[in-house]
Amino acid sequence: MSASGRNETADDLLAALLDGMDAALCAFDAGGVITHWNREAERILGWSAAEAVGRHGFAGWAVRPADAHDVQDRLMSAQDAPGRQVHEFALLTKDGGRVLVRTQSAAVPGADGKPAGVYCAFSEVHAQIDLERSIALSEALMDDASWGVVLVDVDLRPAVVNAHAARAFGTGRTALLGRPLGELLTQGVEELEGALQHVLAEGAPPAPVELWVSVRTPEGVRRRCWRCGFLRLGSPLAEEPVPLGVGLLFQDVTEARRAELDTGQLRFRANQLYRAGRAAAECEDPAEAAAVRLDFALAGFAEHALVDVLERPGGPESARPRLVRSAVSPSGLTLLLPGRGAIPVRYETGHPALQALDRIGPVRSSSPRGEADEAWARARRWPEGATHALSTVLRSRGRTLGALTFLRGPSRPAFDRADALYAEEVAARVAADLDLAAPDRA
Repeated sequence: MSASGRNETADDLLAALLDGMDAALCAFDAGGVITHWNREAERILGWSAAEAVGRHGFAGWAVRPADAHDVQDRLMSAQDAPGRQVHEFALLTKDGGRVLVRTQSAAVPGADGKPAGVYCAFSEVHAQIDLERSIALSEALMDDASWGVVLVDVDLRPAVVNAHAARAFGTGRTALLGRPLGELLTQGVEELEGALQHVLAEGAPPAPVELWVSVRTPEGVRRRCWRCGFLRLGSPLAEEPVPLGVGLLFQDVTEARRAELDTGQLRFRANQLYRAGRAAAECEDPAEAAAVRLDFALAGFAEHALVDVLERPGGPESARPRLVRSAVSPSGLTLLLPGRGAIPVRYETGHPALQALDRIGPVRSSSPRGEADEAWARARRWPEGATHALSTVLRSRGRTLGALTFLRGPSRPAFDRADALYAEEVAARVAADLDLAAPDRA
């Protein structure tokens, strides 16, 4: 290829590169004559390259006469200054309008190393400000926003994590990068991954989503409720939207949700006690009234209720207590008070019901690891499938009448302190009914 052919190819390549730039660009020779003008400059000002190249500066066509000298001096001063210079001034469009632009200009060195001209890249100020705002917003979110921010790649692995999110996961920011979500969460990972995949395929949901997750931390597993927002991230450089991943923004609302749940639970239980009292008031037999109270108490609370009464209510405290099974609810049957000669339940020493009698208070227990254990339930004379138990004492008029035990299966959580308080309230009312039903009531 000849030297002229190589020069033409280089010129074509340079023209293609300049026209493909997102920023407007023009260049001046050492005398201030425009030598290059790309398509973005034409888009912003309306002047084509044929109309711009060869002109001396912007005077008389792209700038007001009063500003022409100052603009030319500021642009050409870049030949004598190191690095880049940034200026803002108003240029004229071809149709007579004015555009405020921000320019970056720098010297173009010649073959001898001396300045041979100036190149100037410029853009509309509002576009530049929008870009700077976007960058500032990204940096603020990734620094320490009040929301957790996690950028997840298309493989659903964290790629960028801010400080708030790292604290929520209980580890450092870099320790989270590239790890599968299943290593970070013990529960809720399927729901979170499903939401992320939906966003990649369909786009972000119209409203925030609340997810309950269990987070692995050095201190142990923590159950949290996150209010999540999702953003699908697409490449701005592709002709068609290409997903780069998902932006997950979340806020911990655990305490607020627990407070709402506790309030709703208290309201429901109070309503159940009220309804049970109204229904029990219509029962002629006090034992039937006690059974009605237990059936109301079981709703949303436990699967089974066992009533064990003392063989000799109010007997000497030195005697070993002997409990006789009175009823198992739900059964729809009236509680039957055992007569003389009834066979006591073979409870072993240390049984939760016996502990409740000793303490005159509630006793909670669960099978190992909270899993269904037939041997564990059978050894305690409880129905099959029992996993969590709460035993409390039945007392009326200063006397111990027996024990009331509530049982839950593996699908329910273990009994907590609030459950124990509710069980004591139910037990007090059931004990009053049983005391009325006792044949030897004083």
